[in-house]
Amino acid sequence: MRGGWGSIAPVSTHPPQAPAIEVRDLTRAWPQPAGPPLLAVDGASFTVAPGEIVGLLGPNGAGKTTLMQVLATLTPPTSGSAAVAGFDVVRAPGRVRAHLGYLSTTSGLPARLTCREALGLFAELHGLPHPRAAADEAIGRFRLGAFADRFVEGLSTGMRQRLRIACAAVHRPPVLVLDEPTAGLDLMATDDLLREVEALRDEGAAVLYSTHLMDEADRLCDRIAVLYEGRLRVVASPTALRERTGAPTLAEAFRRVVRQEPSAGEG
Repeated sequence: MRGGWGSIAPVSTHPPQAPAIEVRDLTRAWPQPAGPPLLAVDGASFTVAPGEIVGLLGPNGAGKTTLMQVLATLTPPTSGSAAVAGFDVVRAPGRVRAHLGYLSTTSGLPARLTCREALGLFAELHGLPHPRAAADEAIGRFRLGAFADRFVEGLSTGMRQRLRIACAAVHRPPVLVLDEPTAGLDLMATDDLLREVEALRDEGAAVLYSTHLMDEADRLCDRIAVLYEGRLRVVASPTALRERTGAPTLAEAFRRVVRQEPSAGEG
């Protein structure tokens, strides 16, 4: 921890059980044409429990996407470790991917397939023995029946995003990593998608959820992790974060953590 935030060092508020995501002293450095490497993630440590949503907050360039890519086995850590469902991202990447549903900001869908066909394709890619049955089950779980047989290219933004989450979760993974899943959605589509994420949490999934929307994070997340300049500044529940910073809202608490301002009452 740097600056004056030692008093709100990362804390755990979830029940004592084996973490579904465990990150320990994780660093990811990107080589540069000249000068020292860029530390995109710098010594981050945190956990996510089964049945918990942890919101990953930070300004653009804070290292959120890089951290999520490490968990998704898309880039290796430079040092430290990360495990998903007990499997190390370096030593057992295949087992990690089997237990993970990953939605990035650039996750694509095949435009000329129907929703049902796209789900079947993702189920097949995950090696499920009955991909058609898995697709039908996901259609029911995510309430896609009204447009299940439409081509993907004809879907609205909200419908397409619900389908993307369904594809990420078609193999019922115990861990989900979702990078800004509501970006570009209107209010009603956002409400629908947040209900889907809450349902996944209620089924026991561990969810790491990146967003820039503070109201959304306050509503959805059990704990908040603030990442800034690659370093994890604090991990706490939204209520604890507001109390410890003396801020009336999560947005203001976030600003105070990022700016390292003293909390109310600290003088």
